[in-house]
Amino acid sequence: MQKGDSEMENRTLGGNRIAETTERVLGQLESAVLGSNLNLRLLWANLLTGGHVLLEGVPGLGKTLMVRSLARTVDASFSRIQFTPDLMPSDVTGTKVYDPQSGRFSFKKGPVFTHLLLADEINRTPPKTQAALLEAMEEGQVSIDGESMPLPSPFFVVATQNPLEYEGTYPLPEAQLDRFSVKLIIDYPAEEEEAALLREHRLSAGRESNLKKVVGIEELLALREEVDRITVEESVLRYITAIVRGTRQDPRITLGGSPRAGLSLLALSRALAAMDGRHFVTPDDVITAVKPVLRHRIILASEAELEGMKTDDVIEEIVRSIPVPR
Repeated sequence: MQKGDSEMENRTLGGNRIAETTERVLGQLESAVLGSNLNLRLLWANLLTGGHVLLEGVPGLGKTLMVRSLARTVDASFSRIQFTPDLMPSDVTGTKVYDPQSGRFSFKKGPVFTHLLLADEINRTPPKTQAALLEAMEEGQVSIDGESMPLPSPFFVVATQNPLEYEGTYPLPEAQLDRFSVKLIIDYPAEEEEAALLREHRLSAGRESNLKKVVGIEELLALREEVDRITVEESVLRYITAIVRGTRQDPRITLGGSPRAGLSLLALSRALAAMDGRHFVTPDDVITAVKPVLRHRIILASEAELEGMKTDDVIEEIVRSIPVPR
């Protein structure tokens, strides 16, 4: 077997392994969380890429349940922080504590020292505390009194926020929103899904507690390496570039996607391809990923907002205007 054939076979096997693991993970998640199949798929895809996730939706839609269920399927440490107006940066990162017996300071780790972190209602805490978490997301470490301490690998953050209540909140600025690879919108379930939820509500707690570990840390890190090896043709790269640049040239948009947005779109497209058992990215993968990747990185012009335009609709129109590679 020639070297090129061997590499192709390895990529194919890697894609199949990711697809098989994805089927097991999503099978577990969908048994506990009803009516959010696409968002569950995108949540898992971002864990495969190492990108952090922002979940937005009104209370009662199961945002916390989604993340708790994912944590139960991965054999890794999990922490949850309830963000409040009085939360301090040290409550997130940790602090040095004086030990009178030894006469020395020891570091007490905060909840950020975990593999999977749920940051609940991140927009309810002041900017200084938000910045402490977002620095950890960007750098993979925290700094205490000038000393840098690495966080566990992988380090995956899912933050939630309520889009309707603004009183007493601190909206994330654009530069910090850009740290999240995707923003997933959690909406009301369809009628049949909601009826099923009511019908089976007594079983929901049991379904969550019965979730099983599907993937371990070492396997997850290996799957991430496989995702990085998914092939992307030049025409698809150009397609991604055209979409991101199109957001900067559209008169309805005052702030378009950054180069970081293009990298996130590329990474998520690779993960979606691998989850389908393919070793190459298709334009359909890009189209599936484009709204979650771009919606929180774009600011509409005031005129467009006054006309009732929505960010997702503008993104969709930009994508439709760009020729799909054959």
